[in-house]
Amino acid sequence: MKLFDVYPINHINIVKGQGCLVWDNLGQEYLDLYGGHAVISIGHTHPHYVARLTEQLNKIGFYSNSVEVPLQVQLAEKLGKISGREDYQLFLCNSGAEANENALKLASFANGRKKIVAFTKAFHGRTSLAVAATDNPKIVAPVNENPNIIRLPFNDSNALKAVFDDEGEEICAVIIEGIQGVGGIQVASAEFLQAIRNLCNQHGSYFIADAVQCGYGRSGKFYSQDYAAVDADIYSMAKGMGNGFPIGAISISPNLKPWHGMLGTTFGGNHLACAAALAVLDVMEQENLMANAGKVGDYLITELKKFDKVLEVRGRGLMIGIDLPPELSHVRKELLEKHHIFTGTASPNVIRLLPPLNLTQAYADRFLEAFAKEV
Repeated sequence: MKLFDVYPINHINIVKGQGCLVWDNLGQEYLDLYGGHAVISIGHTHPHYVARLTEQLNKIGFYSNSVEVPLQVQLAEKLGKISGREDYQLFLCNSGAEANENALKLASFANGRKKIVAFTKAFHGRTSLAVAATDNPKIVAPVNENPNIIRLPFNDSNALKAVFDDEGEEICAVIIEGIQGVGGIQVASAEFLQAIRNLCNQHGSYFIADAVQCGYGRSGKFYSQDYAAVDADIYSMAKGMGNGFPIGAISISPNLKPWHGMLGTTFGGNHLACAAALAVLDVMEQENLMANAGKVGDYLITELKKFDKVLEVRGRGLMIGIDLPPELSHVRKELLEKHHIFTGTASPNVIRLLPPLNLTQAYADRFLEAFAKEV
């Protein structure tokens, strides 16, 4: 059997990681400024993370949600405290797409409506309803096409208000990334997020904050939507939550009431996943990683804006997009092949930086020196 060939890959075999560095099977060192799509939040093979996972695996790795799992309660309490949402409720699942799928389903259960407002360049996942809300027709199969999705321009409060004026009593929810990732690191304005909150309040709709990539401290705040000083009804999260161990979740306002069987998952909230997530929160708290993300991110953004050939630098914290002109479309490849630095991309010529939240200024400077040689 061969692998199903859906991933364009770099022919590099990574066999070891430590902090912000990884090594291939030939011993070549790389600076990891992408973290496997923003997944590595506390650095590769953090000692506390490895110890906590190993300790848990030596006890029990999995049993189902039909029994008590005290680690789930511990995770909910710690996540509520660190995120500032102690009165919210936690549902654990396995991925960002699954988190968004459950968020949308939960909202529809709660108000009995079908229409979902989503935005241009949005990416919410590849499962049925999540991919329908995603703005990429290429990955929406015919079976996923959904007439209930209303697609609006990102950061356009007037268009949003017009739709609510016309169809507000039919709108189930609005789903938005506080900072779009795949969409090119587009930052939702505070005014736009506040408009969503106000219109949802007025019309009985739900505000779903997709924090899968832009959450978990990456922006310098726990959820990037926090910069707007609003509370969403549901927050979805995944990538940085387990530092590489598959886990996702939704944090749910106390206004939404559960009933037995409403949502469900086989693997979600298993012992090993909860141990991984707890280890991540431990390290984030002990090493003050949200503040570090804000500080080092601000430094990188300030320095990158000094490059004349860079069209625009967008983002917050350690979620940064560098918009380059077409003649510099080769830069990302050169960074990897010549300077051994992993970065991400977004169409057409945006370099995405999504490093571990413990990135140091010294590593930031290492990137800036390499970048300067290519632009």
